[in-house]
Amino acid sequence: MKTVLILGNSSGGLYDFRNEFVLELLRNYRVIVSMPDTVKTDLLTAEGCEVVHTDINRRGVNPSEDLKLIRAYRAFMKEVRPDLVITYTIKPNVYGGYVCGKLGIPYISTVTGLGSAFEKTGIFLKLIHMLYRKGMKKASCVFFQNSANRKLFEENRLVTGKTRLVSGSGVNLEKNRFEPYPAEGPVRFLYVGRIMREKGIGELLEAAREIHKDPEYSGAEFDILGYCDEDWQETLDEAGKSGIIKQLGFDPEVHSYYRASSAVVLPTYHEGMSNVLMEASACGRPVIATRIDGCREIFEDGVTGFGCEPKNAKSLEGAIRRFLALPSEERAKMGAAARAKMEREFDRRKVTEAYMEEVRNILG
Repeated sequence: MKTVLILGNSSGGLYDFRNEFVLELLRNYRVIVSMPDTVKTDLLTAEGCEVVHTDINRRGVNPSEDLKLIRAYRAFMKEVRPDLVITYTIKPNVYGGYVCGKLGIPYISTVTGLGSAFEKTGIFLKLIHMLYRKGMKKASCVFFQNSANRKLFEENRLVTGKTRLVSGSGVNLEKNRFEPYPAEGPVRFLYVGRIMREKGIGELLEAAREIHKDPEYSGAEFDILGYCDEDWQETLDEAGKSGIIKQLGFDPEVHSYYRASSAVVLPTYHEGMSNVLMEASACGRPVIATRIDGCREIFEDGVTGFGCEPKNAKSLEGAIRRFLALPSEERAKMGAAARAKMEREFDRRKVTEAYMEEVRNILG
């Protein structure tokens, strides 16, 4: 039985968004998963994966830590000699890909988004470009989740071989089943995700604060589901005491929160392809999101939700007001249209098959 090694930075991300692909691999191959955490490794193990722990500092570039990661990847690959390596996210792509190239092991990479690194300039950006070129130089195929990311990589010659474009990770339409639109109660806006500047949490708090000043819409609720990835807790606590937001904490099971919501809000600065927007849309909820690559593909402005400009609290506030001005029946129609779009364009089974085609091309 041939061996497939998966390198990533989150067992939760692998299980929640790519488990269908993992299960397909397990039908014919030995699958080893290298992750820095244990959030859902027990579930992966129960399915038949072999899980190994590999430390990764997800944020920032520390030469000493990154060199340790390269050495860890090299030592493990020499030990197990995988027939194929599949990498996700920045450091596994860059350093895992580099090691695969040196050892002559075929590999498939996925660019899940650009992150804040590409907002840098000067020497740091040149360093990022250099690392990507080395990491993806010998990739059998590089998957991209939106066309803008692929164009940027190709124009800067960060990738020169075969590429494929998929609809993000797609969405599991059975797990994220359609839910009837709430018939009564306050309008609830739901934010799902890590609480950090780049996800637009500052703009969301500012917009919510302005909405609550308006007597006509002061009953609208803003729910925050997620954990602080930066130092926002004090700010959130103050907003909570003022009644501007409600903190829901962190819960990996999100479906019930989508069901209780009226719309999902994501004022993010950059995305590969937003899983939150796909899941919310599949559940039949309109979305309010920034008009950026990785979001704009998922919603139709005025049909399945409303768009706003990134880093612009006034624009976000305007989109929220447009939604609040709609009668309940129109909001429900938006949700139904969102579900239909997911069925047409974002079925995860199609994404899984695209990956399996490349696996079969390499492994036979």
